Amino acid sequence: MATISLSQMSTNFRMQNHSPVVEEISGLIRVQKDGYVERPPVVPHASCMVPPELKVVATDVTIDKFTNLWARIYAPSNRQSKLPLLVYFHGGGFCVGSASWACYHDFLANLARVACCVIVSVNYRLAPENRLPAAYDDGFNAILWLKQEALKGTVNELKWCDLSSLYIAGDSAGANVAHHVAKRVVSNTILSPKGVILIQPFFGAESRTMSEKHSTQGSNSALTLSASDTYWRLALPVGATRDHPWCNPLAKGAPKLSDSKLFKTMVCVAELDILKDRNLELAAALAGAGASVQTLIYKDVGHAFHVLHNYPMARTRTNDMMAHLKGFINR
Repeated sequence: MATISLSQMSTNFRMQNHSPVVEEISGLIRVQKDGYVERPPVVPHASCMVPPELKVVATDVTIDKFTNLWARIYAPSNRQSKLPLLVYFHGGGFCVGSASWACYHDFLANLARVACCVIVSVNYRLAPENRLPAAYDDGFNAILWLKQEALKGTVNELKWCDLSSLYIAGDSAGANVAHHVAKRVVSNTILSPKGVILIQPFFGAESRTMSEKHSTQGSNSALTLSASDTYWRLALPVGATRDHPWCNPLAKGAPKLSDSKLFKTMVCVAELDILKDRNLELAAALAGAGASVQTLIYKDVGHAFHVLHNYPMARTRTNDMMAHLKGFINR
């Protein structure tokens, strides 16, 4: 997969006769006062074609045509028995990103091969047009759809998945979605996830952690503190602070983490990520609530290294992560 250079992203938004800009993350998203939103095509989109040497097939399916909710499903083509099912939510600060972004397509096609599992990559609605909890609603509805499809058997790639071995995963904002969707799935007794995988989960708070305050981010960084704050202003309900429970699960008055005892959790942390300390705090809080937590720190890489390959050690650490995910899913 080609490296995606964030330092060379085009900042040339198309000139439009619209109202003043009220929020902007350079090269990624611009929001104008009248509600007009522009997202330059900084990452190419990929079709569901997979290189034959991977021995993985992929297909796109519609989940809800009214909300334009869809997913891309990956399945090993040499399967001989039922496989674990991994539901995955992409990152992008709730505001950008897609299940068809080439970086996610490549990562998940390879993960399906390495971990020998069926992967359902959910394309949820984005903020600010659809603020939270829209992404959580879409994630929950995707799980409901999967349960129904397992009974119908109309999607060939899903015939090989084992719903009793369900994992809910995501990276960055997608890990946030995975966390909240898993809690909702458990509280509604829809299914019983076997595990949750949080890759550099995107959470925040009004108070800053040490890594947020002091971690120096280079031009190749996928997440700066300024961008993080902007994503939260665009994603949270209007008027909410970063101590809203959707942003800060450890805030006073936030729902307890006791539901996490019902499944095992893996937290993947990047050493150079501004979210490092917050990720470690969450892992410790989950363990303190009685959850079975495995925490892994990937050295010399920063946020989203596994899809952007924007650090010299990114490919090596991505291979390490895939091996760890395989072990977590199949043990």
